Amino acid sequence: MTIEDAKVTGTADEDYLAKRTLRSGSAGWVLLAGLGVSYVISGDYAGWNSGIAEGGFGGLLIATVLIAGMYLAMVLGMAELSAALPAAGGGYTFARRALGPWGGFATGTAILLEYAIAPAAIATFIGGYVESLNLFGITDGWWVYLAVYALFIGVHLTGAGEALKAMFVITAVALAGLAVFACSAIGLFDADKLTDIPADPNAVGSSAFLPFGVFGIWAAVPFAIWFFLAVEGVPLAAEEAREPEKNVPKGIISAMLVLIVTGAAVLFLATGALGAQAISTSGNPLVEALGTGGAAKVVNYIGLAGLVASFFSIVYAYSRQTFALSRAGYLPTSLSVTNARKAPVLALIVPGVVGFALSLTGKGAVLLNMAVFGAALSYVLMMVSHIVLRVREPNMPRPYRTPGGVATTTFALVIAGAAVIATFLVDPVAATWTLVAFCAFMAYFGLYSRHQLVANSPDEEFAVLAKAEEELE
Repeated sequence: MTIEDAKVTGTADEDYLAKRTLRSGSAGWVLLAGLGVSYVISGDYAGWNSGIAEGGFGGLLIATVLIAGMYLAMVLGMAELSAALPAAGGGYTFARRALGPWGGFATGTAILLEYAIAPAAIATFIGGYVESLNLFGITDGWWVYLAVYALFIGVHLTGAGEALKAMFVITAVALAGLAVFACSAIGLFDADKLTDIPADPNAVGSSAFLPFGVFGIWAAVPFAIWFFLAVEGVPLAAEEAREPEKNVPKGIISAMLVLIVTGAAVLFLATGALGAQAISTSGNPLVEALGTGGAAKVVNYIGLAGLVASFFSIVYAYSRQTFALSRAGYLPTSLSVTNARKAPVLALIVPGVVGFALSLTGKGAVLLNMAVFGAALSYVLMMVSHIVLRVREPNMPRPYRTPGGVATTTFALVIAGAAVIATFLVDPVAATWTLVAFCAFMAYFGLYSRHQLVANSPDEEFAVLAKAEEELE
């Protein structure tokens, strides 16, 4: 038996799938929206400001507008796909239907690289926060990395409903911290500080607004992504959501709208309070923008909650992507076995061990750029999937349809392609290493796992049914 160019071991028995089942009905659209915000919210507290060092305030602002447009267009496309194909594979499921096993695995691998590496970067930031706040007397970050991985993987092992509720509470605290910051920073805002970086006379098109010229806009793109990175992970909760065809689109779109507001507020208010020159090199931009008052202390402590929220939620994301790829046979099938609480045990633990090992490098900025490369590559593949399915399967049931259709996702595709290239401009070493890891996964698939696919896993069934319908027609 074959599925296109990949051999299938056959249909799995009921016991195989029974051991690989998630708990359905664990989340409505509010929890899903909270999940989407929690993926990203640490990016409002730190990381984005390095984009000012690359493009100045004007360069980062223009890059952020473009990237926000890309993410909004992409989210609208993914809302359609997640409603039509609600499965734990998310982007992999969409690409599997549109692009076949190779395209599906390539998309799933890019997403998995993003989600496995991003927590390692965030763990290093958490470690830096804990040390700077002198919490628990910890002076060596690796203890913090180990603690956060062990603690939050443990919470996820108790089940999706419990984990999503805990994430929602932490995210609400982090949003409250941003509200405190915004209220305090308004009084410190000075528009002249937005453009206090001297223009580089050697840069093409340089000015007070674009001190590093037009090229600085492109160089700032990977940092603009940090305002929205991982919001696309909401569809990974589709199998655990109530009425996913309604709640997943509503949840991911709501999360995106919240993130546009918080990103804009942080970019303008923090830069206008501290100054573009100073904030471009800050390790804790929101706190430094507020100075030494009581509000700064509150935001400093709550900033830790923002980092924890993103770490916590992305652990959820990597486990579901691993689970879906494993259940279908793309990765070793032992990774998708669930416990009595319907949590995928090894899918939580194994990528966590890899992430912890990466965090020991202490190179948070490099790890962040590696995650951005994986993300941007997955965006290209997911938008191609939306376009292909619109053209090839116009009659596929779509409970939600993307406004603007193919034109919307084509815009996202073009910007995502530029973002992939931009990652090599900012950190070619990080992008190259991630590309090498991606190629290693693809070699594994080509040499081995494409001969081991499980025909009646949910994600594969979507594709098999589509193929059968196409042949009948």
